[in-house]
This record gives sequence, structure tokens and C-alpha cells, in this order.
Amino acid sequence: MQTYIFLDLDDTLFQTLRKCPTPLTEHPVVVRAYLPDGTPNSFATAKQQWLWAWLQQTGKVIPVTARDHAAFYRVNLAFTEEIILNHGAVILDKQGQLDSFWMAKMRSELTDAYPHLFSVWKKIEAYCQHNSGYTLRLVSDFDTIWYGVVKHSEGTEAILKAILDDILITTSAFTEGHLYWHLNGNNLAVLPACINKQYAVSYLLQRYTKQHGEIVSFAAGDSKTDAAFMALCDYAFIPKNTQLHSELLSIK
Repeated sequence: MQTYIFLDLDDTLFQTLRKCPTPLTEHPVVVRAYLPDGTPNSFATAKQQWLWAWLQQTGKVIPVTARDHAAFYRVNLAFTEEIILNHGAVILDKQGQLDSFWMAKMRSELTDAYPHLFSVWKKIEAYCQHNSGYTLRLVSDFDTIWYGVVKHSEGTEAILKAILDDILITTSAFTEGHLYWHLNGNNLAVLPACINKQYAVSYLLQRYTKQHGEIVSFAAGDSKTDAAFMALCDYAFIPKNTQLHSELLSIK
């Protein structure tokens, strides 16, 4: 039976050095991704190195990542199947070319989402102008704006949560379901509802099932927003000491 593995990358297969076990002399790591200037910034522990080797031997691995095209190709791993980027907004085929059907679908659905996204983004910009330390970015890839990201120089989730409490939670674009937000560590993403890893994974699962008949599927992810695409698969892996792991521990 054909096996497919849908794999989140950051904080699942590798992470920044500050999140790695210490001391490094006892817990050796290898570089897995780089900054645009070539500086190493993401590393895999011994267990993550083993996991990658095992997954490659187990089935066909499809990365499912929030990274854009440029950031993905700074990952030092060899993927040979389809690639899901930008929280599910972009799918590349095995040759690294755009899935034209999926791209057309996403761009069409963004037409209705843009007024809500840009309206909320103006509110966030105004808020951050009166509160220092924030970095804002509208993520653009393949000549298309997909979503917005907010970070803070203090690197804490609590600081970013203030934007949720003061702006996002009560804004109609969110309460009516036009947009949603994702907060994990020093990363607050504001996304159109049409962009979701779950939808991209579902699209590929249907394709693989049509090609091969019954398949077996695995998924791995670290954050609450990964849970929906992981639930589509037959089996799921959750890294220890991550957001999704903590969420499961809180269930009584």
C-alpha cells in the first residue's frame, strides 16, 4: 500500500538553537535551515535526524509548511514529492512548478478576502505605531499577497496576545469567519479563511487516492493549526514540548 507522510517543518523537524537541548556538547545538532544571508538558524537534534531518516524510508514525504518559496529552499533537506507552502496557499509539483489549478482557486477566493485582510491590517499597523518593538510583514509569494505576520523584539507570545485582545478577537472579520489568526511563540499570523494547510492536504489526499486506490497516510505537526490537517490522516505524530503537545496535556 502506498504511504504518504505530511510533514510540518519548523518546530517539528528542526527549530532555532535556543529551543534545542543544552549543552550542545551532550546533545549534538546539525544545521537544517539558513537565513537569507547564509547564517544557520534552524537545527535538528539527534532524534529529529533519526526521524527524518526513518520517514524517508517509510513513505513519500510531503512538506506542509508556513514557509514561503524562498524560505523553503533554504531548508537543507531533499524533498522529491509535492510541496505545500504558505500555510497551504501554494502547492508545487514534483518538479517544483506551481499547481496551476490550486493557484487559480486560491487567487479567486482571495478576491473576497482581501478587503477584510487589509482593513484589519491597517488596524494592526496603527496599534503597532503606538507600541514599540513590533515587526509587521504582509507575506507575498508568487506575486500574490497571502497573509500577514506580526513579531515582537521581546520574542514572547504574551506581547503578541495583546493584539488579539485589543483588536482581533472582537473584529467582525474574525467573528464572521472571513479571517482567522494563528499564534505560536513569537509569531502571530492573520490569514484569510480560504488559506489553510487542511485544505491543501485534503486536495492532495484525494489525488493520491485516485492514483493509487487505498493509501495509508501519516502526519506530523507541532501547533494547534496543524491539528486539522493531521486529523485527515490515518496516523499522527506530535513532538514533545510543543504547542499541540501542551494542548493535549491540558485535556482532562
